[in-house]
Amino acid sequence: MKKSINRREFLKLSSLTLGALALRPLSGATGTERGKAIGMVRVAHPEVEVFTEPAYNSPVAALRKRDQLLYVYEKLVSPDGPAFNPRWYRVEGGFMHTAYLQPVKSTLNPTVNSIPESGQLFEVTVPLTQSMRYSKYYGWEPLYRLYYQSNHWVTGVDSGPNGQPWYQITDDLLKINYHVPAKHMRLIPAEELTPLSVHVPPEEKRIEVSKKRQSLRAYEGDKLVLYTNISTGIPNLPTTNGVPTDTPIGKFNVQLKMPVRHMGDGAMTSDIFAYELPGVPWVTFFAEHGVAFHGTYWHDNYGNEMSHGCVNMRPEEAKWLFRWVTPVSEPGDWERKGRGTRVQVSL
Repeated sequence: MKKSINRREFLKLSSLTLGALALRPLSGATGTERGKAIGMVRVAHPEVEVFTEPAYNSPVAALRKRDQLLYVYEKLVSPDGPAFNPRWYRVEGGFMHTAYLQPVKSTLNPTVNSIPESGQLFEVTVPLTQSMRYSKYYGWEPLYRLYYQSNHWVTGVDSGPNGQPWYQITDDLLKINYHVPAKHMRLIPAEELTPLSVHVPPEEKRIEVSKKRQSLRAYEGDKLVLYTNISTGIPNLPTTNGVPTDTPIGKFNVQLKMPVRHMGDGAMTSDIFAYELPGVPWVTFFAEHGVAFHGTYWHDNYGNEMSHGCVNMRPEEAKWLFRWVTPVSEPGDWERKGRGTRVQVSL
């Protein structure tokens, strides 16, 4: 049993109350003079402008900071674009482009008290939640902030710093353990992980990515079964390892599938501006240097180049693709290797 701490100590450690962090928007309110809220978004960039009109050339009315939660009162397509993504939201005080706003929901979940040693796959169901790591020398300390629709391997359940049930997460990259409130995560049931279109011969499945159109098509023979906008790599970004940031062109095959991948520099930090992306969901690797299709929780700007080489997708579409491609994986697989579905990336 881990040592409990009092409320004042807990707030000092985390700098944020978990209730406010996970559940309450920090700007706006339902039922204001702007109308009834139809949704909620999280600011996923250090700073995002609120404009007086749904256009980048209109005056800036306000700024919103990273991880603020905002109510949405209207979704609209602006005639002023931008052409690749003309989607905007009406929020308290004006209009915001969708590029760096993550659509979120907030759902609390019952605790699963029995977790197998091999772990089970869970998904974050609140806009964001603060993880904490325990050591016998320093006690409970904040670590990564985890975000809506990120996936994580849960390997146990303990009493957390507030005395409530917290899940133990085992990080797939660093192999360290840390904890989050159990109510902020849901168990992903096996039926959500079963393979799709298993009756289709594997050689009949193929994926086509167009960098020019920023689009992905999935086929079963000549039948189109998925079409969506995606975000490929931004060419010539500065790197420390020399790996190109442009998505490679050519013919490939799926090589490895992981329902969770910690991407980034691999630093243990609570700095929300560090390049750390724990829990990237539904990762399907298909080219060297770790190029993959995967779900994305840090932008909503599909149709435009955004990544460091991977193919960014909406989490629900990346999940569909993960289940559809070969090799076939089982619900408990942390990874599944094998020469799988064909992938062609063109200009």
